Amino acid sequence: MQRRHVLLAAVTGFAVTAAGLGVAAVGWLGGGRAKGGSGAIGGPFNLVDDHGAAVTEAVLAGKPSVIYFGYTYCPEVCPTTLSDLARWMKKLGSAADKLNYAFVSVDPERDTPQVMHDYVSAFDPRIHGFTGSPAQIARVAREYRVYYKRIPGSNGDYVVDHPAILYLMGPDGGFVDIIHYQEDDASAVDKLRRLASLAGSS
Repeated sequence: MQRRHVLLAAVTGFAVTAAGLGVAAVGWLGGGRAKGGSGAIGGPFNLVDDHGAAVTEAVLAGKPSVIYFGYTYCPEVCPTTLSDLARWMKKLGSAADKLNYAFVSVDPERDTPQVMHDYVSAFDPRIHGFTGSPAQIARVAREYRVYYKRIPGSNGDYVVDHPAILYLMGPDGGFVDIIHYQEDDASAVDKLRRLASLAGSS
């Protein structure tokens, strides 16, 4: 499942960098809890799902959502996070079905709909993959205040720096909370259960 197309040194460096970005983002996101205004987190988007269909933010409307920005060639942080999420979903039981789950690519050049589908379905079929053109990805990243940067490697390969956090969004699209990279199971499941309790409250 994990694709290793970079040198071990690059892999290790990326994992540390991405985890650090996630920790740094925790403090920064504290100001994003209020809805509306230029500092609000979340907003409109036009992307393509892992079945090749065009999607907008409307596809998430009416249910709380768990959103993660990453990429399928990620050597460690993304597969670890999605594995954790799949485990937490099982712990939630039937409450897990009250949530949307979206994995948004920050590597649109390599993450085609088919690649996204094969990747996310390996973790849990309820996780949907979203990709798009570089311009579409740049726009949704701006809406969610997501930093990402392509880092060149050897032989023309590259990795992508990105935050290592899960965004928890309400049924109205408003920002609710985050889950840290490798957060304790009890804490993460509690946050997800509280998010699920918002279903139908928009």
